Parts: sequence; C-alpha cells; structure tokens
Amino acid sequence: MPERYYFCALIQKQKTKTNMQETGTKSPSAKLSDIGLDVAIAHWNHSAEELTAKTLELGQGVLNDTGALSVSTGKFTGRSPKDKFTVKDAITEHTVDWGDINIPMAPETFDALYNKVCAYLKGKEVWVRDSYACADPSYRLNVRVVNETPWANLFCQDLFLRPTEAEIQTQQPDWIILQAPSFQADPATDGTRQGNFTCVNFTRRIILIGGSAYTGEMKKGIFGVLNFVLPNDKKVLSMHCSANEGKNGDVALFFGLSGTGKTTLSADPERALIGDDEHGWSEKTVFNFEGGCYAKCIDLSAEKEPQIWAAVRPGAILENITFLPGTNSVNWADSSITENTRVSYPVHFIPNAKEVSMGGIPKNIFFLTADAFGILPPISRLSTEQAMFQFISGYTAKVAGTEVGVTEPQPTFSACFGKVFLPLHPAKYAELLGEKLASNPDVKVWLVNTGWSGGAYGVGKRMSLKHTRAMITAALNGELDNVEYTSHANFGVSMPTSVSGVPSEVLDPRNTWADKEAYDRKANDLATRFNDNFKKYADQSSDAIKSAAPKVIELV
Repeated sequence: MPERYYFCALIQKQKTKTNMQETGTKSPSAKLSDIGLDVAIAHWNHSAEELTAKTLELGQGVLNDTGALSVSTGKFTGRSPKDKFTVKDAITEHTVDWGDINIPMAPETFDALYNKVCAYLKGKEVWVRDSYACADPSYRLNVRVVNETPWANLFCQDLFLRPTEAEIQTQQPDWIILQAPSFQADPATDGTRQGNFTCVNFTRRIILIGGSAYTGEMKKGIFGVLNFVLPNDKKVLSMHCSANEGKNGDVALFFGLSGTGKTTLSADPERALIGDDEHGWSEKTVFNFEGGCYAKCIDLSAEKEPQIWAAVRPGAILENITFLPGTNSVNWADSSITENTRVSYPVHFIPNAKEVSMGGIPKNIFFLTADAFGILPPISRLSTEQAMFQFISGYTAKVAGTEVGVTEPQPTFSACFGKVFLPLHPAKYAELLGEKLASNPDVKVWLVNTGWSGGAYGVGKRMSLKHTRAMITAALNGELDNVEYTSHANFGVSMPTSVSGVPSEVLDPRNTWADKEAYDRKANDLATRFNDNFKKYADQSSDAIKSAAPKVIELV
C-alpha cells in the first residue's frame, strides 16, 4: 500500500535526528527542566506521521492493511481503578469523596514517587505534546503530556484537542501528564498497591502514570480532573455521555453503561456528532472535553459501525488486536488478548462531526439502560426529581454470561453513569443536574430500556432496535409532546400510550408479560434493588432526589 512506502520514507527522515536535543514545535519558554526532567532528547508536538514512523522504527508497532498503527499495551489492557490515587491535601481533603473509588495518597509520598520517575527518565528520549481539553474556550484546560513512547504521544494527539502552531508558541500548561510505562513502583516504599499507578495531584496539577501502558489512563485522568474542577469551581455539569445535534440545532445527550447502545444510538447520519464520551453543560453550551474518540472495536464491522470502521486509517491507533493468519488484516472477532480492544482517532475522522465540538443547551436527554429483568418501559419520560434519582442510580443489568448454574440477570449501578471517574460525591452531580433542569424547563429527559421485553432474560426477547430507534426519533422530533401517558406503578415514570411505528402493546412492559403476577413480583424486586443501592447516597441527597425513589407495591 502507498501508506507503507510513505512511512518508510519518514523512518529514514527520523534517523537523521538522533543527535538533536530538541525537535518539533514548542513554546520558546517551554523547558522540561521546569518540571524536574533532565532528558537526552525531547520531541515536541510531532505530527501523526512522524510519531507513527518512529513507533515502527523502534519496533513498538506495526501497520494494519489500512495504514492504521497497531500496538500492544502489554500487561494492562484496561484501566486499573484500584491503583489510582488522589493526593490528599488542603484542596482535596474536604471536597473529594474518599473511599474505594478515590484512594488517598500523602503529598510527600507523591513527591518521592514523582522524583523517582524523573530520575528514571534522566538521559532518555521522550515525546512531548501541548494540547488542551474543553472545546468551549471559556473552560479551556491546557495540558502538556510527556510520554516515554511515541505511540502514546500519538494517542494524545488523537484524543485531546489540538492547539494551532501559533497557540503553541504562547501556551502554558495548566496540567502536566507524565507517563512512564516502563517504570515500576516498589509498593513497600512508594505507597502503591503494586508496580503500576496513576496519581493525581490537584495542588501541583500533575497526573503521574507508571507501570501501565494502557492509554486510557491518560484520557480518564484528565476527565477526573474536569469532574473535580468544573462542578466545584465553574458550576458546569461534567458528564460521561455522547452528544449530537440535529439540523435545527437541537442537542441530544446519551448516557449509558457498556452494552446499553450508547454508541449505536447516538451515531445518527442525520445528526452532527459533538462528541462520543465526555462533555460539559454550562449556562449556555454543551461542549466536548476531547478532540477524538476511543472506541471499542471487538466484532467491529462496516455494517454495524460504518463510521468507526471508516476511521481505522492512517493516524488511528489500534490497541491489543490480532491479525488474520499470514496477513495484516485485523481479526475483529478475536478477544484472546482482551475483550477491550480499542481504536483511537481524531473526531474529524467521523464525517458528520461538527468542526467545533460545541452546541447549545440540550433539548433531549436519554438515559439508556439494558434492563435484563424486563421491567422498565421501552421509553418513558422523567420528571426532574426522577431524572436526578435515575442519574445517581446509573442502572443497567447484565446477563450472567458463562457462569455455570447462574441464569438470573445481574443488576449494575454506576452513579452518574461513570462512578469510577467521580472525585466528588455523586449527589453533587445529581443536584447540579437538577439545577440545570430547573433553569431549563423545556429540556426533556427520557429513560430508554434497550433490554428485555415480555419477561426477563431467558424468557422474554431483546427489545427491537428498530422500535428503539423509532421511539428516540419520535422524542427528538417532538412527536411525544402531545400523546397520552400512563404512570408506572413502581417507578412512577410516564409511559406514552402511542409511538409512531411501535406496537402499542410493548409500551407498557406489564402488558408484554404472560404472567402479570410474576411481573408485579419482579417489579417489586427491582424497585427494592434500586432502593438498596440508593442507601449509600441518601445521607447527602436532597429530599427532591429521595422523593423519586421507586415504590414497593403491596401485592394481594
């Protein structure tokens, strides 16, 4: 392929630079010595082509048949939440929700570990990138990333927002990410659980990563920073969701845990993509935090995900995939390394992505859940209080999978549809959502069940994707504004009695069950599970949130 010859030429070009101390474009005042680094060579803000070529030269990756770079992240093929620490100091002591999600680290422990990483990198070659987060310039967060490998720097080029060369000349970092995957911590002396770690220091404004090459640690590290800074200081609701915009400028948000259909349902050729994963909701805008996408690609196909499929091209990075024997064609079905195979690429690789990843305040918000118990309606409208409760619950249900003898679905609750990324108490985000909805009463919030109907998993059937798309389209087009609604007995949500293109009998889930008493018992059981999960948040939740808790109905 032409890409191969192009990259080979770049490799030869790279070999002429080995004696240079500094390469690339950087601010005249930028010095790594300012952050304690004394390296042999620093490559600043190199292009995707240069970084790809250097990765190939170093033997750290190969090209697939489309020209995309394929790499291995080694031992870690996903994030390691138990090895993520936050420095506990004057800024965070009384604000962070400490516990199993936010694990404290003493400032002096961080400082000692940081110095050890700097000593490890002394005399080595590093790749540096100036980037930023938040497409709305009012909230721009400048980020400087220092990587031990060129392909990790390419990931940051893909995922973070990209300043112009003119901006780089004057940009000073608000935050530093220092990533050294080959450095291993000593738990006995470094205050870590094991050799890998991600440490966030809000006073020094540094994210320190070691022992893991999984690139998502950098992406989610900055997301966690924004989840602390924006709600606390700016009254901006930070959100783990996708966002798109209709031709009339109407913005829609899609929240959902893995397997609920967030990517599939938000990818709409009739609507412009704002972003696929992380956003902020300010007084006037919804804006993307990122400049790229980090998509799961297990079982990827042109038929199922045509936009992601087309984005696998030069400049993109494939993580932990394998090839078909004797070829460099990806075996998309192979999960032998991990189920979490990924592809990263700039958002402009998506044809209908907005040039500037911003829109107005949302008109419709969709909470997606795959309810494998078959209890929740396929679509229902939520009051402000119900929206707050469902948001802090972050519910879906997973099928038991391959565990022998287990056939019952397993409920999954993740506060705000992303609990592991929340440095503040979940009630903080839920209350801020309530404030946004109260200030914008025309915003409609919908709960959409993409799970089971007519019974639980094993008895009922998966909700028709065609019907789900029809219901979301009807909500987006305002077709559900003037239809009749009935109230769900346990959850109190409002269920439309008619939706164009959808059989009316499926709209009330109780009607789809042959055994109505069995439905009532299972509905009570699910309501109890919601309430049991909510207990951990009740002490810091308002009466408004508490009022929307589901009811357990006394059965005759």
